[in-house]
Amino acid sequence: MRIVLNTFGSFGDIHPYMAIAMELQRRGHTPVIAAMEGYREKILGAGLEFAPVRPDVPPPKEQGTELVEKIMEPKTGPRFLMDGLVFPAVRDSYEDLLKAVAGADLLVTHPAAPAGPLVGRKIGMPWISTVLAPMSFVSAYDPPVPPFWQWTRKLSVLGPGIMGFLLNTMKNSYKAKAVTDFRDELGLADTGNPMFEGQHSPTLVLALFSEVFAKPQPDWPPQTKLTGFCFYDGHHETQMPPELLRFLDSGGQPVVFTLGSSAVWVARDFFQQSIEAAQRLGRRAVLLIGDERNRPHTLPEGVIAVDYAPYQSLLPRACAMVHHGGVGTTSQGLLAGVPTLIVPFAFDQSDNAEHAYRLGTSRTLYRKNYFAPRVAKELHKLLQPAYARRAREVSQRLQQEDGPRRAADLIEQVLSGRQNRSEELVYASGD
Repeated sequence: MRIVLNTFGSFGDIHPYMAIAMELQRRGHTPVIAAMEGYREKILGAGLEFAPVRPDVPPPKEQGTELVEKIMEPKTGPRFLMDGLVFPAVRDSYEDLLKAVAGADLLVTHPAAPAGPLVGRKIGMPWISTVLAPMSFVSAYDPPVPPFWQWTRKLSVLGPGIMGFLLNTMKNSYKAKAVTDFRDELGLADTGNPMFEGQHSPTLVLALFSEVFAKPQPDWPPQTKLTGFCFYDGHHETQMPPELLRFLDSGGQPVVFTLGSSAVWVARDFFQQSIEAAQRLGRRAVLLIGDERNRPHTLPEGVIAVDYAPYQSLLPRACAMVHHGGVGTTSQGLLAGVPTLIVPFAFDQSDNAEHAYRLGTSRTLYRKNYFAPRVAKELHKLLQPAYARRAREVSQRLQQEDGPRRAADLIEQVLSGRQNRSEELVYASGD
């Protein structure tokens, strides 16, 4: 079967779909990743088919960090991304995706790619929607924790009735007018706000995270199935730098400091404060700086800075990790069994931090408070045996899961149902 997986965003939005695609490919299917043009080389290099789908957002290395600064602003960033970049391009996205699904048997959609549901509904092809993190469900039973109103987690004591009212009020402020206008032009029925209930497939919603991380809630779509995290580490893309291997072999377990593939472009003094915190603790440190612009002017003994390293090779050799809370990095930390200090920037990162905190594997320190003395204090607490013990327990549970395999099984079930219906129609026609 030919299966198109449409996604949009950073590496954290690309890698889970690549992991699923590689599992589908292993089973003899032909998966196609439909994404921004900038990911062409990465996806083809993994041995997968690629189809370009607008909008195209130039990488910060080419166009500077001004756009990333706007996107990563805690309060206005998500609205700027959707209203300023994604929604206005919905017609282009639709046109590109129509070409990508020609001859395909199934479409898999991403929560921030609103053309996907429109294509699936308009041409009547089977489609499955996905979410990457619990926050996408905006549950009144597990209220989201936004990065600019962290205190809202305390409102859960009000109960799902009041929380549901408050969340519906918030959702109504996101109109997605460019998408709904285009939906009306296509002659499609209103199935809800494209950012919320309208993104979900009536057939199947894949929650690409573990039940260890977030349990199903009564107000999730009833057709939701959890798969477990879909890990992709890209060992074929980037090996561990030799200098990093030598560093790891030469001393005790370091603290790893990383900001993923998006927040790293707005790091500011993050890495300098990290160095000072590690020195206060007397700990070695690995800085994953992402780009040479983030390289500190001087590196003291016991600190190394590299652009990138595969998490699944590096993190098991760390004593702790400090990161931004993207769901991909969060899940890698949980898998590695290391305590984590999460420093949320925007989007779902503070909500992911809350879920990790509930697991007893993590602490949270917001960006405005990221100063060396406070960082050192939080890390000192994390390095106590209780956090390490709980992190190992969670890791053992995650290692028993296989997200890509579970996702592929569920995808094949939908395909099998479609195939069976087609055979029934052929049989009924007498052909």
